[in-house]
Amino acid sequence: MASASSLSRRRALRQLVGVTALLVVRPARATPDELGGVLRELFGERPLRDGKVRLELPRLAENGAVVPVTVSVDSPMTGQDYVRRIHLFAEKNPQPRVLDVELGPHNGRARVSSRIRIADSQQILAVAVLNDDSLWSSAVHVEVTVAGCGL
Repeated sequence: MASASSLSRRRALRQLVGVTALLVVRPARATPDELGGVLRELFGERPLRDGKVRLELPRLAENGAVVPVTVSVDSPMTGQDYVRRIHLFAEKNPQPRVLDVELGPHNGRARVSSRIRIADSQQILAVAVLNDDSLWSSAVHVEVTVAGCGL
């Protein structure tokens, strides 16, 4: 039969493991509310305006692990008028902030192409920050047949 001290150690160990599991386990995917928090953290209360940004990706992605995406921004990319940053967000990915790119007038064109992972069917949002701190955006809804983030 186990002694009282070994039982209390076991109980304490079980409680410690339970508390640790609560601290480590994250939700499998983010929510649109979490995306709103990320946007507020990055951009404050500045408004996102539609226009200037073109977001190209397939509306139906058979494999969410490798989805091609291109973001281009209508900008002359001169010293007086250029794109400083392009951000890409996926509202239901475990980490909604998917891509951040720094640009400047010497880039010549405000265009970025990559491949991203998309966890599930969801809205993808591209945001461009211009040198005057204005925010321009475009969004596309993508249907995913096979999840790409291990969900």
